[in-house]
Amino acid sequence: MSGLLLPILRRPSSLISTGFVVKSPQSLLQPQRHHLHYSSRLMSAKLKPAARVAGNRQDVWTIVNEAAAASPRQPIVNMGQGFFGYNPPEFILNAAKKALDRVECNQYSPTRGRPRLRKALSKAYAPHWGRELDPETEITITTGANEGMLSAFMAFIEPGDEVIVFEPFFDQYISNIEMPGGKIVYVPMHPPKEGHIKTLSASEWTIDFDELERAVTPRTKMLVINTPHNPVGKVFSRAELERIADLCVKNQIIILSDEVYDRLFYTPFTRMATLSPEVEKITLTVGSAGKNFYATGWRVGWLMGPAELIQYVAAAHTRICYSSVSPLQEACAIGFEEADQQGFWTQCIEDMQNKMSRFNAIWDELGLPYSIPEGGYFVMANLNKVEIPEGYPFPPHVAERPRDFKLAWFLIQELGVAAIPPSEFYTDVNAHIVEDWLRFAVCKPDEVLEDAKERLRGLKKFI
Repeated sequence: MSGLLLPILRRPSSLISTGFVVKSPQSLLQPQRHHLHYSSRLMSAKLKPAARVAGNRQDVWTIVNEAAAASPRQPIVNMGQGFFGYNPPEFILNAAKKALDRVECNQYSPTRGRPRLRKALSKAYAPHWGRELDPETEITITTGANEGMLSAFMAFIEPGDEVIVFEPFFDQYISNIEMPGGKIVYVPMHPPKEGHIKTLSASEWTIDFDELERAVTPRTKMLVINTPHNPVGKVFSRAELERIADLCVKNQIIILSDEVYDRLFYTPFTRMATLSPEVEKITLTVGSAGKNFYATGWRVGWLMGPAELIQYVAAAHTRICYSSVSPLQEACAIGFEEADQQGFWTQCIEDMQNKMSRFNAIWDELGLPYSIPEGGYFVMANLNKVEIPEGYPFPPHVAERPRDFKLAWFLIQELGVAAIPPSEFYTDVNAHIVEDWLRFAVCKPDEVLEDAKERLRGLKKFI
């Protein structure tokens, strides 16, 4: 700034021509203030954020956290965000602790990931693939599944390319696709017609395949599918996956198959890439150690797929974060090496099914229908029968949102239970589809689930 002021202070005569009268040294500062004001306007324009991050509407996480902080019912029972309320198993934790004592585990990993983890993944997935993936060329380790998906979009999406996404969607898909300039084409999943009066399987949430075919254009570059599905809990059937895959093979559309809940399935589960060699050639499969090992804070994920695709994902990953956290990669490698002999995967399924049964008993008790999950650790409950008192004082940013946001706010304020409104995972035009539903995460200790159930009994007077 001082450089900009120098011409003014050295040539006071120039001020006369602008209409200013110089009466004292102090008056010299008046043009300076004018110049600073003009300069600040220029600077504020330059400091304007990019449109991709400049949205003004509060996201669901901010609203739920705000409601929790304002609730008179403290502490809140958090059934909203999908993090675990308990630690990874001892054999994983011990592996992480031991890795910290090794020099090489505290330094950069190879950009594609530690060789031991890639080999462990290759062996762990071989029974599901029917062969061992090449750990050098068909697997890359990423900083969580989310960064892996961002790397996939950065690798293949150019401005204007279209990506098909099913609603409801994991909200991070949207920003990840928009970052490289992709255009999102939404295809809604439809809940069961009787979902507001009857408890039904999550399999009853369906795709209209005519809608899906109409969504495909010459600009369609990728399609994203999530199975087991968050938030619905649906495991796509083999027949559904085949119809989706046939469309993608026919139009040469890359499939990004988000399978982060692939160890939590309660019905037969088919991995997209295993449908046929033709499908495998166009499929990138996403995995997550955070979901597998109860360690969402570790941020270790991976992508698996044909070398022709993985090489570009790996290149994008290298430019985004270079490499991922070394000691936790080593711990995850040991986790996969020992999980089967520990009976861990079977125990995971049994434990989560027990938690589902324990928690969902409250909906049976209240006579409120829900979708019976086929996989994952979320349950969608339908609160159509819950009547919010007329004139209930919602803040403006909640009052303008769909009914499920009001239900979420109401539950936090009146009962002290946090859940997630799933319309956040739909476009505005389709938000009405889920306005009576709320998503609850059951990956919590049993005592937390029991506390939540006791509080939810408070809904009786509003039904």
